Amino acid sequence: MNSFIPMVLGFLMFAHAQPTKPNIVLLFADDQRADTIHALGNSQIITPNLDALVAGGTSFDRAYIMGGLQGAVCVPSRAMMLSGKSLYRVSEQLKENTTWPMVLRQSGYQTFATGKWHNGAPALAASFPNAKSIYLGGMSDQFGTPMADVGPDGKMTNQRKPPEHCSEVFADEAIRFLKNADKDKPFAVYVAFKSPHDPRQAPQKYLDMYDSSKVTLPPNYLPEHPFNNGELIIRDERLEKWPRSKSAIQKHLAEYYAIISHQDAQIGRIVQALKEKGVYENTLIVFAADNGLAIGSHGLMGKQSVYEHSVRIPMIVKGPGVQKNRRSNAMCLTIDLYPTFCEVAGAKAPPVVEGKSLVPVLSGRETTHRSEILTGYRHLMRGFRDDRFKLIVNIAVNKTQLFDLQDDPHELRDLSSEAGMKEKVGQLMEGMKKAQQSWGDKQSLTPEKALPLKFDFSKVPEEKAKKGKS
Repeated sequence: MNSFIPMVLGFLMFAHAQPTKPNIVLLFADDQRADTIHALGNSQIITPNLDALVAGGTSFDRAYIMGGLQGAVCVPSRAMMLSGKSLYRVSEQLKENTTWPMVLRQSGYQTFATGKWHNGAPALAASFPNAKSIYLGGMSDQFGTPMADVGPDGKMTNQRKPPEHCSEVFADEAIRFLKNADKDKPFAVYVAFKSPHDPRQAPQKYLDMYDSSKVTLPPNYLPEHPFNNGELIIRDERLEKWPRSKSAIQKHLAEYYAIISHQDAQIGRIVQALKEKGVYENTLIVFAADNGLAIGSHGLMGKQSVYEHSVRIPMIVKGPGVQKNRRSNAMCLTIDLYPTFCEVAGAKAPPVVEGKSLVPVLSGRETTHRSEILTGYRHLMRGFRDDRFKLIVNIAVNKTQLFDLQDDPHELRDLSSEAGMKEKVGQLMEGMKKAQQSWGDKQSLTPEKALPLKFDFSKVPEEKAKKGKS
């Protein structure tokens, strides 16, 4: 109790007694798995700046996205995060949606964005009239990325392709804004990295940090997915031939870790700029991602599933009033960031926002946040978890899977057909249907005609993925 009182008082000071309202910086990664931070348990990866945020703030071990209704999961994922609306009610192009930067602008904030924007130019200009080095698209090379700025008329201008790595360009823009920002007026900065999405191109210095032959495979590595889930040959899955060899996955992971380490260095530069500006202590810094990625887990490469490696994301929150060096087991969604930002800024989120503020968890007043999570991918899969168990319905082939995430966090052992688990499957199935109704998901959990459970990979043409939207 004695430690709890100053903690709450600290948060109240954070929200009300600072010279200005707290600043907000959201650092958003593209395709970054939850298990890619050294301080959170991955001893292979080098992420000193993310590690510092972990030490200085609260990390969420059970943060999720809701999924996606298309292969380019980052489109609906980013739309949900920006609008606070759920997967089945969000407008992917944010049409007629009031985004959180719009609300913060109305509350006196300077807003600034740089990086990837995947939700339409009109929504960008309405949310961030001050936006520089924006990539309007899904994917491209990391060097020479097409970029533009939002002009005074709200239209995209100054089209160019800077030769530098895009993560460095985005960090440069954020630092430039911070140096010139009015110190007496709060700001909200959104840095949307295009990494570690493929092509996973990092400067040689970072590639040299990792020897692929020494990279450990994920515990749930498989050469092939054990059954047809209805989406086994989408673009992301063609990044590696079948069966996925151990050495090939090691090489993919080494390149993945390298580009994350490079991104981490850019995060360090942005944090240093906050310190040099003298606003670091009064800034809420959030690191999160738009989705996870398989890279060999369950024999998959992409994010087009509802396994933990695809729908669970890293989320770190650091700032005044936020508990330090704490790992929270509270389940949450990225839509919860919207009301969180509003609350710490003293603004009111619109009634249509479906997220729940994380402030009670961040301040230590609460240890739980959500009791269940519903995830989905297209018309093909639905996932539903409670505090311990998770049910996956593979709709296309009419197959269910049950995992005990407490004892089996990597989803290795399907319990759905084991003795004594029938009641649990039924309980979670009923919970899934109720959650679908609550979130506006009208998808039937049984197919009109089930696909064959076995998939013949030998009939898939061997080819490398071409650039696309994902």
